[in-house]
Amino acid sequence: MSRLPRWVGGLGSGLIRLAERLDAHKAAAGPAPGPTPAPEPVPTPSSVHAPDPATQPAAEPEHVPPPPAYAPAVAARQDPVAAVPWGVRVAAEVSWRLLVLAGTLWVLMRVISAVRLVVLAFVAGLLITALLQPTVALLRRRGVPRGLATAMTFISGFVVMGLVGWFVVWQVTENLDDLSRQVQHGISELKRWLLNSPFHVTESQINNIADKLSEAIGTNTKDITTAGIEGVQVIIEVLTGILLAMFSTLFLLYDGPKIWQWLLKLVPTGAREGVAGAGPRAWATLTAYVRGTVIVALIDAIFIGIGLFFLEVPMYVPLAVFIFLFAFIPLVGAVVSGALAVVVALVTRDVFTAMMVLLVVLAVQQIEGHVLQPFILGRAVRVHPLAVVLSVAAGSMIAGIGGAVVAVPLVAVTNTVVGYLRAYAKDQATRAVLEVSTGETAAVKGPPPSPRA
Repeated sequence: MSRLPRWVGGLGSGLIRLAERLDAHKAAAGPAPGPTPAPEPVPTPSSVHAPDPATQPAAEPEHVPPPPAYAPAVAARQDPVAAVPWGVRVAAEVSWRLLVLAGTLWVLMRVISAVRLVVLAFVAGLLITALLQPTVALLRRRGVPRGLATAMTFISGFVVMGLVGWFVVWQVTENLDDLSRQVQHGISELKRWLLNSPFHVTESQINNIADKLSEAIGTNTKDITTAGIEGVQVIIEVLTGILLAMFSTLFLLYDGPKIWQWLLKLVPTGAREGVAGAGPRAWATLTAYVRGTVIVALIDAIFIGIGLFFLEVPMYVPLAVFIFLFAFIPLVGAVVSGALAVVVALVTRDVFTAMMVLLVVLAVQQIEGHVLQPFILGRAVRVHPLAVVLSVAAGSMIAGIGGAVVAVPLVAVTNTVVGYLRAYAKDQATRAVLEVSTGETAAVKGPPPSPRA
């Protein structure tokens, strides 16, 4: 029994040596053809406690194969913005911006209508200041103190305007009786001329028209009385507006630069430089417009008044003053004042005199439109006639006669401001491009060499 374990141990040792020899022989002969099985992983402490891969979700493949050829093609859903045509998108963008602007203008017009008296009084004071400010500047250059120069200009200016108004009222009241007699005589002459005219107007038709006018006046007595009461209210509002305009003119003449500096502080910082440059140009345009309009209106009044004097039209001086005042309403004022002069000549003189007055008015207006306005006003305040007509119509609809007076200077100033801001923005863009290009060149070239010691 003692020999059996030694025999078994010798057999095992022989088998081990045989296996080693077979392995050495395979290693010397090279790997056999065919797939080589991967070695089983050696268990590690971490893998012992790792979760079972069968219980985990399968990993997503790195590449998704395309669908088969027989599958129907499904188009991707287009972006809604890209589905809208380009022209419709542009129209929509423009439309909502226009709606915002229209709403803003509507609110602004409502506010202006609510405080129309204050706005018109301030604008009137601004126009009078534009007319009187050069006088204050002249006195300041002569060494007169600001307060004294402002007081002298303010008092003299409003005294002159008050004297002009008093003269017109005095002339009308002095010649009212004579004018009424001449009007009655003129109506009789007009009636006689219509009866003998080729229009075949009969006396019964003329009497019928006169009776209808008398009946209309008799039935509308209540309305006329109401209009008279409203006229008193209008007179009170006019006096209040005059006082407000006087105070506005006084403070604008004295503290105009300080008021402008205070207004600039309300403007955002980014736009303050452009507004600061546009303000003096707008004021220069307004000053040129007011002074040019006064000169043109004075020339019109003088020449048409001389024509009325030689044609022996009564009340030629008040008519000339009315022509001067109505000249501040472009186009419309000239037509109304000229028509008034023609009507007065027709009812006080005869048809021939009225035709001659019409020729004088048309001749003076043609000289004004083609010679005086381009020469005196210049290109800085020139506004297209269509813009003048539309602005006067809109101003009269919003604020009556006062709105018609301030409409054209407002358009002229707006035109100047918009033109300057457009040029300023273009200049700023060009300057930014130059700065960027200069910075890129400096970056390419590098910093300049340091000076030697």
